[in-house]
Amino acid sequence: MMTLKDVSVGQKAKVVRLEGEGPLRRRIMDMGVTKGVEIYVRRVAPFGDPMEVTLRGYQLSLRKSEAEKIIVE
Repeated sequence: MMTLKDVSVGQKAKVVRLEGEGPLRRRIMDMGVTKGVEIYVRRVAPFGDPMEVTLRGYQLSLRKSEAEKIIVE
């Protein structure tokens, strides 16, 4: 099981599903991260938190804890 946190800079991944529940899951979905969306990892901060990704034509910064909840292929 690979998460968005495991994707290297410059690579793309497709969202398979979201882990977790409650407000965090809802927040991630509200940002446009849903099943089937392709995400491109633009860059990652030196210590890995946060990471900047591109999806649906816009840039988004995610924390490591949020990226771990996004299962990708």
